[in-house]
Amino acid sequence: MLVYGKNVVKEYLDNNEKIYKAFMQDNFNDLDIINLLNKKNINIIRLSKFDMDKKIKGLHQGIILEVEDYKYDSIDDVLNLDSALVVMLDHIEDPHNFGAIIRTSEAAGVDLIIIPNDRSASVNPTVIKTSVGTTEKVKIAKVVNLNNTIKLLKENGFWIFGTDMDGAFYKELNYTGKSCIICGNEGKGMSKLVRENCDFIASIPMKGEVNSLNASVATGIILFEASTQRGE
Repeated sequence: MLVYGKNVVKEYLDNNEKIYKAFMQDNFNDLDIINLLNKKNINIIRLSKFDMDKKIKGLHQGIILEVEDYKYDSIDDVLNLDSALVVMLDHIEDPHNFGAIIRTSEAAGVDLIIIPNDRSASVNPTVIKTSVGTTEKVKIAKVVNLNNTIKLLKENGFWIFGTDMDGAFYKELNYTGKSCIICGNEGKGMSKLVRENCDFIASIPMKGEVNSLNASVATGIILFEASTQRGE
């Protein structure tokens, strides 16, 4: 897998991730990155901007790493935690939204992000770039069925909080225990069955003419309320 951008590359170098090689634009001059690559004896291949642009469509900033494919975690890691905070994404499809949610989750102290196998953005170079490399600091699990996973979480003491327009004011809900906050699809919101399986629906009041927030923004607002309540 290819990852790119100065901040992402620094995260990978700092976290001792498995790096196979580095592609560097011929005029790249960030000495911190160059010194780290040399210190770790990583093979550096110098390329023209034209050849770098062929490798990556995004803003690579002159540096690309070839790294080990992303390894997903297991939900088992959080089931026995005393006060875990989990985020579940109900078919978030935009990799930029996914990346932003990962970055916010890391800042809010989230223990695990759960995504479905199908009809969902996965961890790819765009997600990693948008998250500024925080995919290496937040555990992410893929599951076959969200509703079965909700059932498993409930069996292990979790309260399930959906997010939608028609619900309780999000600040009035209690997120201090084992909590799973669900973010719905960008266009359709939560699926009918997922919503029915929620214990609570958290809503963010709107004062302007826009009737809904971007998925990553809404998730961030509720996550930081949860983080504040939990003293994190």
